[in-house]
Amino acid sequence: MDQVIAGAGQMNSDGKPSYCFEGIKASPKEFQYRNKMEYSFGDEYKEGPLALGFHKKNRIYDVLTARDCIIVHEDLNKILSCVLEYFRSQSGIYYHKKTHEGYLRHLLVRRAEATGTILTALVTSSQGKLPLDLLIEQICSLSLEGRVVGVLHMINDSVADVVQSDKTKVLWGQDYFYEKILGMQFKVTPFSFLQTNSQGAEVLYQTVREMVGDVEKATVFDLYTGTGVIAQILAPVAGHVIGVEIVEEAVEAAKENAKLNGIYNCSFLSGDVLKILDEIQERPDFIVLDPPREGIHSKALLKIIEFGVDRMVYISCNPISLVRDLEIILQNGYKVDRINCVDMFPSTVHVETVVLMSKKFKKSWF
Repeated sequence: MDQVIAGAGQMNSDGKPSYCFEGIKASPKEFQYRNKMEYSFGDEYKEGPLALGFHKKNRIYDVLTARDCIIVHEDLNKILSCVLEYFRSQSGIYYHKKTHEGYLRHLLVRRAEATGTILTALVTSSQGKLPLDLLIEQICSLSLEGRVVGVLHMINDSVADVVQSDKTKVLWGQDYFYEKILGMQFKVTPFSFLQTNSQGAEVLYQTVREMVGDVEKATVFDLYTGTGVIAQILAPVAGHVIGVEIVEEAVEAAKENAKLNGIYNCSFLSGDVLKILDEIQERPDFIVLDPPREGIHSKALLKIIEFGVDRMVYISCNPISLVRDLEIILQNGYKVDRINCVDMFPSTVHVETVVLMSKKFKKSWF
């Protein structure tokens, strides 16, 4: 990244960068911070006992049972053990990725940091059937710090090794819970996007809000808005926030969450950023970018740059795509002012990076 920024002429006469790197902010929790886990069924080794957890490093098929994972709350470890022991007692057959045969595929568990409410979803193929009534009873009777509010059964017949649902049945309870972020409530369903570290997300979003600063009366574009968390956090200090997201389900959730939080100066649009930008009548005064890991499509990025806003913030979980996109932005009249990182994933090498940029030659907003 330094080389990209230096190549844009952002070096002082003493050879030091002209932007401010503000360091890495720590996660409030070092352990038990993950609020979502996707476990895989498999065998511990070829023809070995049924396992439930993570694929071993550099091994496609062997699964390591994660009974004592320290980056998740102990409630999740207890639910994993309960589900595994139940299906071992039922002689459950896991889904073989090579032959595409078998029943048990994944276990999805989500836990709200603020309330301790938990969703549990068993993901299977449609090949076969096992009784689940006793499993529900065992899960709901576990001694947990939080409480289970829903047990779901998802059918997934995709050949891809991904957690998804062709059909979902609520076996008990409900298919959602509420999480609180910076005093706001957000409805979370099995596949809702939510940062996996809720307390770390508060640090991240506070950093973004501070970098955005005072945008009173301004129109803010929140591109790749997901379920609209950033848009709603900026709403109290903005005139109008427009969020754009390609996942229609996420957009509906964003609208519902905004209503839940009493926010009425946010609009959410469903569609590809590349196309939607041509349809929006308003012009932005400030742009927030929070794209997926692959970054921003080059054509969409050029459209974003053409708006010529004085400042924009880019949030990234992938330094490779961030550097690639920054190079294009800096070549088109912008400079980096500030960089801040947030350790959203303690005990890993990954961080979220927040970059504030400004146009070299500014225009008046109003």
